[in-house]
Amino acid sequence: MTTVTLGALAAHFGRDVERGVAKAVGIVEAATRDGVDLLVFPDASIGGYIGDLRHPDPAELPPTLDPDGPELAAIAAAAGAMTVCIGYTEADAGVRYNTAVCLCGDGILGTHRKVHQPAGESEAYAAGDSFQAFDTPVGRIGMLIDYDKTFPESARTLALDGARIIATLSAWPASVTDRAARLPADRQSRLFDLYDCARAAENQVFVVSSNLTGVTGSLRFLGQAKVVGPGGDVLATTRSKGGLALARVDVDSDIDRARRVLDHLNELRPDTYHRIVQKPVGGG
Repeated sequence: MTTVTLGALAAHFGRDVERGVAKAVGIVEAATRDGVDLLVFPDASIGGYIGDLRHPDPAELPPTLDPDGPELAAIAAAAGAMTVCIGYTEADAGVRYNTAVCLCGDGILGTHRKVHQPAGESEAYAAGDSFQAFDTPVGRIGMLIDYDKTFPESARTLALDGARIIATLSAWPASVTDRAARLPADRQSRLFDLYDCARAAENQVFVVSSNLTGVTGSLRFLGQAKVVGPGGDVLATTRSKGGLALARVDVDSDIDRARRVLDHLNELRPDTYHRIVQKPVGGG
């Protein structure tokens, strides 16, 4: 058996890139001392997220970074043997993407550009177009960025590509239309937890779910970072506070045990799902 420590972070990150990188490096160094093997930062940790989901202000968009630039290089250098997933706004040929990158001291291991865009997010970012798993020191991983996890097909695609761990990096706010007085009572708080547990249970994989905290513009973020086991059970959580949720697990042994009798991926019936690639009549 090979056990690893999985860590999901809930924390506030703003527009100041230099400060964000320094904060991220400090968190990585502290996690190294705690023996963390996989550390998942929130979406938009470097440079922050947009401040309005419905109509983002073009003058207030997060700064863009070059994936080969000094910011990610500094985080990779601090990571060393640790595997780190972190989110930022990527610049590629003049196009902006909401991007997650997985890296270690050897460099970038995998990249994901957010595919599904809620509300007016398409005014701030271009959309990605794929879901792919990749190999890391802690095993095969896939990444999703917040709204991606609302769609079961996203996590299922990664699981079918061999992902044993799905890192979901989020900038997930409280409801913008029906906000509750207390974050734990907010309907988006309930959905955030529901999706994490469902995606883990239906694919029988680990989900390491991070999220921003605090406020950016009109958005108030939920926190609720957590590690979920392949049975859909929450192994560690920060609840609505900032912090690091840690779980020591044997990834392969726990997944093999979960799939011993009921193996969801092997029991799929893709011949019956042909309509899943079609949008419903009247859909956008």
